[in-house]
Amino acid sequence: MTAAELPPLVVGFDLDMTLLDTRPVIGAVYHLLAAETGTHIDVDTVVGRLGPPLADELANWFPADQVPAVVDRYREIYHEHIGAQQVLPGVVDSLAAVRAQHGSAVVITAKHPDGARRHLDAAGFEVAELVGSAWADGKSAALVERSATVYVGDHTADMAAGRAAGVYSVGVTTGGCTAEELTAAGADVVLPDLTGFPAVLDDVLRERRLAALRARLAELGSLVVAFSGGADSAFLLAEAVRVLGTENVVAATAISPSLPAAELAAAREFAAGLGVRHLTPGTHEMRREGYRANAGDRCYFCKAELLDTVGPLAAELGIEHVATGTNADDAVAGFRPGIRAAFERGAVTPLRDAGLTKSQIRYASRELGLATWDKPAAACLSSRIAYGIQISPAKLRRVERAETTLRAALVGAGIPVQNLRVRDLGEDGARVEVDADLVAAVRDRSDLLAELTDFDTVTVDPRGFRSGAMNELLPNPEVFR
Repeated sequence: MTAAELPPLVVGFDLDMTLLDTRPVIGAVYHLLAAETGTHIDVDTVVGRLGPPLADELANWFPADQVPAVVDRYREIYHEHIGAQQVLPGVVDSLAAVRAQHGSAVVITAKHPDGARRHLDAAGFEVAELVGSAWADGKSAALVERSATVYVGDHTADMAAGRAAGVYSVGVTTGGCTAEELTAAGADVVLPDLTGFPAVLDDVLRERRLAALRARLAELGSLVVAFSGGADSAFLLAEAVRVLGTENVVAATAISPSLPAAELAAAREFAAGLGVRHLTPGTHEMRREGYRANAGDRCYFCKAELLDTVGPLAAELGIEHVATGTNADDAVAGFRPGIRAAFERGAVTPLRDAGLTKSQIRYASRELGLATWDKPAAACLSSRIAYGIQISPAKLRRVERAETTLRAALVGAGIPVQNLRVRDLGEDGARVEVDADLVAAVRDRSDLLAELTDFDTVTVDPRGFRSGAMNELLPNPEVFR
């Protein structure tokens, strides 16, 4: 399987004692059954070994011919007690972590689908799918059918199912099984609860995705990296050099009025440190009417100019592929017209193909010792100018001058700004965005803001820095995707 063919991320979760402590519910129902039927049931024993199918448990207390009727009665009264369930530690963050990795959470449980659905609805959990009445081989089959990557459970049977399915198995000791039992049954890792699961998931996926990236790069053989100098393209360039060698990799940084001078200097230094050939072709976005007009699709014309310039250079060098630093987060972002332009021109996206997220790229960059691992986002200068205001070299220089001036003033005042944008709103008005925790400090320094003499009015955005904040002003950004 190539990196580009990697299946979507699917993470399976058991329900009882993995996501929810359902012992109060189950215990209450067994007490009622015992009272109704006059049958002795050791409820403490029952709730201490949750996991197997209901009929199997009831067979320990009732004659075989009575079990079907008791199962029906159990389910009839079960839903009346679901409110007594408890969400186990770390569950909400774990489900959120799956979504953040652009994955789907699937609950695979031995519980009857109706009861399981009631539990999920009562807890407010949003999952992609529920598979009920699945036990042992049924769980394994469900994992295989969905090409799951990870399964999480509290029972030894969960770990056995995960091992049989060939998925990474995470055990939690919130149920009745010990860490030793779960490990012996096939758990790859055992946690006391799901609090630590987001970190485990990120570690597992990062390593698999890095392996997929390297496989993808090896497939490509040689490439020109469209190298902006940012964290993503810098990491891609470094990995390409590691996999393919400097003789098969070229960095290309486009020079135009929209590129801050400091970014070009940093890109040159980074490429030199890798020993890779670095091309700096000039691009001419300003010649494209769509770019100058600065409508919502401005980035389309910018990326088109870049690829139309770099593509022929690659061909001259005998290199078949041009790669961009598009990552998995970019691929699902709500507004990326530039991605469309690159796709139309045949650019490859190894980071996206491998499923690597921005945070994983930064983590891996730090592990490699890359200076760009924590580099703030640095979109082109045109992104600072409000849509509908025609772009010109003079406007770009004004924005760059304002940001350079303000950054120096803030640092001199002891305000450790990382992310900084000066947004040109037209009519000589500007809006400053800084890191959210520094908004108050910057807003209170009118003397520093007054140094932005190119603008008549300067305000500080109370929401702080947000990548792509100008997109919020578009009435219908989907038109430009």
